Amino acid sequence: MLQTTIHKSVRCTGIGLHSGKQVELVLRPATEDTGILFSLRNDSGSTFLTPAPSLVVETGLATVLGDGHQSVATVEHLLAAVSGMGIDNIHIEVTGRELPIMDGSAASFVYLLKQAGLRKLDKPRTVMAVKKPIEFEQDGKYIKARPHNGFRVDYTIEFVHPLIGSQRLELEITPRNFVTEIAKARTFGFLKEVDYLHANGLALGGSLDNAIVLDEYGVLNAEGLRFKDEFVRHKLLDFIGDMAVLGAPLHGHFEVFASGHAMNNAFLRHLDENRDIYLEPVTLPLPESAREPVRSGRMVPPVAATA
Repeated sequence: MLQTTIHKSVRCTGIGLHSGKQVELVLRPATEDTGILFSLRNDSGSTFLTPAPSLVVETGLATVLGDGHQSVATVEHLLAAVSGMGIDNIHIEVTGRELPIMDGSAASFVYLLKQAGLRKLDKPRTVMAVKKPIEFEQDGKYIKARPHNGFRVDYTIEFVHPLIGSQRLELEITPRNFVTEIAKARTFGFLKEVDYLHANGLALGGSLDNAIVLDEYGVLNAEGLRFKDEFVRHKLLDFIGDMAVLGAPLHGHFEVFASGHAMNNAFLRHLDENRDIYLEPVTLPLPESAREPVRSGRMVPPVAATA
């Protein structure tokens, strides 16, 4: 399997979840072995940041990457789209200290990436594969991983709310499955929490336009849910994005119970710090049709989307 990037640059603007201010995002093609590269633009220039588990500096309302000088928040939905659609190399340029929240899902980012198109590069893809079972547990929550040829997630959530309760979804994460089953699932929160956040100057960009909001009995959004189990689908989306912080595609079967951004990162740090024990780089074989010389920049048909 060959590495991929996007075919052309695309841009968008939107509201930041934290600040409530307009932010700008530009997605640009990148060369082989670049991986995911953030460029954080400000008045004094640009700071470049490559995701790594140790660079996650905050996990309260979202996943925040930082190097001690500059930071960028709410990266998980875009990273989920990049990872879910199988994009290895991309330059993400951000003006503002966070990514736009869009509609609270990854659907808008999927649309942008489809508009950019995908292209194959000349080098084979290398993934980090789980090579032995690992169990990571905190306060009754857990993430278990074992070897698997692909990226498969079995996710369970439990909330004391009549509309959520216990929900479980198991899925092999492929570009098609990500787009049709996961990308449109929105983030969610509870009305009492939203009121508290707004009263304390937090989540100023949060609204019914970019999140599912629940009171004690049901959903306040007039359009209702996109999936009857949209809640677990969004948690799975977050997990995909948080695992992409590793900086390389991850292969394994992951069983997850009641995790969130903080635990996802704690697990990923443990995996990364002990990669000699649990991970091994695997170069994926090329299909027969791709073993002939390839000219860099060959187009790949965009993934079909329903978003």
